Amino acid sequence: MITTITILVLFSYLLGSVPTGYMIAKHVMGIDIRQHGSGNPGAANVYRIVGKWAGISTFLIDGLKGFIPVCLARHFCPDNYWVAIACGVIAILGHMWTIYLKFRGGKGVATSAGVFAALLPIPTAIAFASFVVCVALWGRISIGSICACVVLPVCSFLIGNHPLSVNLMVTAVSALVIYKHVPNIKRLLQQKELKFEDGAKKRKENENK
Repeated sequence: MITTITILVLFSYLLGSVPTGYMIAKHVMGIDIRQHGSGNPGAANVYRIVGKWAGISTFLIDGLKGFIPVCLARHFCPDNYWVAIACGVIAILGHMWTIYLKFRGGKGVATSAGVFAALLPIPTAIAFASFVVCVALWGRISIGSICACVVLPVCSFLIGNHPLSVNLMVTAVSALVIYKHVPNIKRLLQQKELKFEDGAKKRKENENK
């Protein structure tokens, strides 16, 4: 059992660390996404700089990086919920501080969504809905992400009778993701935060020149 858990934990970190956005941007445009836009190698920045489908692909793959480790942990250690929680958290930390990019990763939104989709699907669906509504209203991914991080822990406590350990993990991870958005919050207060479509407009302008 100890060997199984060790392998699961190591796999979770290595999979979570895969720098999806960086790799897609390199493959599609030959650029280091960290040197463009917000400098974040996440789905939103990839969408702005590289394109719609590159951004969507980054989001989905980053989500799977969190979803797969939790599912594997629940399969191989069905009687130990803590293993699933640990694998999910480690996958998120791997995304935020990836070993492949000198520990400079993304904010963990998509990977966290994948982890929570596996652990508590209904609260995650509600949080995702709040994310979509906020982005539609204000046009900024950061606002949607922060809102979802507030909604998710509340829903986790109120809906589904989840173990206290899961609720506390959700709260801690949500707080960490919000902390990773501190630069975005500062830009929002200064009214300098990029809108969702800003990069797309610039791309189209450059293509038409």
